[in-house]
Amino acid sequence: MPLPELDNLVRTGVLKAEPPDQREFDSLVQSGQHRLTDAGNKALSFESRFDLAYNAAHALSLAAMRWHGYRPDKQRFVVFQALVHTLSLAPEMARILDKSHSRRNLAEYEGYFDPDLRLLDELLAATNIVRKEVEKLGPVAKSQKPAR
Repeated sequence: MPLPELDNLVRTGVLKAEPPDQREFDSLVQSGQHRLTDAGNKALSFESRFDLAYNAAHALSLAAMRWHGYRPDKQRFVVFQALVHTLSLAPEMARILDKSHSRRNLAEYEGYFDPDLRLLDELLAATNIVRKEVEKLGPVAKSQKPAR
């Protein structure tokens, strides 16, 4: 289901238009659901829970983008920014996920990780909302054409 706002990102090279694939969509949703469940396990370390929650959010956000027939070209975080279009979510959700992306990058690439329980709670809540909205999308339409 092409979206004009995302078509603009295809033209600028941020996204690629690619037909949605049911198997890929289902796999991303399942991965997101499992990671989100595991992120709720308070017996795990903060770092593990944050990593699981972040990766759940990314998998589910990517599933929403793929359902519409788009794929990020190089920038991983664009799946979060696109949620206002792919799932009609409020910009606040994208901001929480974008902040989580920045924190993940600090930990991943610079070795700096400052445990922030409030951010983890916000990330878990936002990811649950993304999960619920993705689950409403239903099957990938066979007649869907890739975005232009």
